[in-house]
Amino acid sequence: MRHPSIDKLLNKVGSKYLLVNVVAKRAKEIENNGFYQMKECEYKSVKPIGRALEEIAKDLVRIKKD
Repeated sequence: MRHPSIDKLLNKVGSKYLLVNVVAKRAKEIENNGFYQMKECEYKSVKPIGRALEEIAKDLVRIKKD
């Protein structure tokens, strides 16, 4: 996988463990509710995990750090 780069994603999230959790949760939302995709995002990927990564890279997903 080349897009988005892991370095760009880690700069946005901060931790690879948090990144995995956020991507997994968002990918499940996309997979279960296909209509629940961002209209602002033009996806390059077809799969839910790739789409979740693209949304994080474009700052369309807000991550709460408690």
